[in-house]
Amino acid sequence: MSGTPKLAPDPDRQAALQATLEQRILVLDGAMGTEIQELKLDEAAFRGARFADWPSELKGDNDLLVLTQPDTIKAIHGDYLEAGADILETNTFNATRLSQADYGMEEIVPELNREAARLAREAAAAHSTPDKPRFVAGVLGPTSRTASISPDVTDPGFRNVDFEELRANYREAASALLEGGADLILVETVFDTLNAKAALFALDELFEEMGAGWPVMVSGTITDLSGRTLSGQTVEALFYSVRHAHLLSIGLNCALGPAELRAYVAELARIADTRVSAHPNAGLPNELGGYDLGPEAMAEHLEEWMASGLLNIVGGCCGTRPSHVARIAEAAAKYPPRPVPKLKPALRLSGLEPFVAQTAERDEPRADEGVAA
Repeated sequence: MSGTPKLAPDPDRQAALQATLEQRILVLDGAMGTEIQELKLDEAAFRGARFADWPSELKGDNDLLVLTQPDTIKAIHGDYLEAGADILETNTFNATRLSQADYGMEEIVPELNREAARLAREAAAAHSTPDKPRFVAGVLGPTSRTASISPDVTDPGFRNVDFEELRANYREAASALLEGGADLILVETVFDTLNAKAALFALDELFEEMGAGWPVMVSGTITDLSGRTLSGQTVEALFYSVRHAHLLSIGLNCALGPAELRAYVAELARIADTRVSAHPNAGLPNELGGYDLGPEAMAEHLEEWMASGLLNIVGGCCGTRPSHVARIAEAAAKYPPRPVPKLKPALRLSGLEPFVAQTAERDEPRADEGVAA
């Protein structure tokens, strides 16, 4: 595709990221949405001067705040950095054309992603030191569509999105995130692995055209205590489906609190020959939709995970605030990162369930092993 900017990752920051991951557990920030909700911004605040006459309601479009309330978003980033976060997530969870269509904001998607990354990059640079560099993860959310499941219970074969549309959405957003200064890409809250595979395909395509690659994290979400994603995969099957992408990390976030998520993170830590991340919710939602697990209790849960050698990257999702991240960061400083294991040679495939077929013994697995269905 013509017009793609020729970019390259900052070599110093990339070297610092890899070195820091070898030395300690990195701390991801907490929930941007929770912090925004606490501000109780009104419709006028979401619109700002630029969109004062927009024909539809904009309250709730949190991604738009990078344009209409940039100082507010940058201040939230700063609060998480002060709390001890090593990695900031850009405020771009819904910054794709598919998701912004709810507000009629499709045409500003590149600007949303570029400015969100720029704000996070400025905040990270202001708080970085030689001993504690800070990094920016450009967030690609799951979109408001699912490629594997029909939204119409009366028509199981119907789809309201296809792989190509998802690929184009993700490519546009990722290109702008990198242009804005993201150090890595985080494909997060994956409830449909086909959506994630479209994102990974788009990233491969983009990196090839740019002539350079950036680290990529993938974080799935287990939607309930069944231990499966919304599209039906187990944790092990999810990992084998994306293992070919040579990820910086594989992890889980959202939907569940730490008590409910631990078993699935432990499963990832057992099977993954890459780093493992987790940023759970602050418990399960209460009857009002809020989250009741406080900083001390959440950090206690996550400290046990770190003491058990399960994690390389840790943070918080819905309901977590700077106070949660501060306690998590204190706990993370006590423990070494999980060593990345070398898996025994095997053919690893995945559908809804994993399939592992042992092959002839060799000293090291081939680089192309783990091809997913």
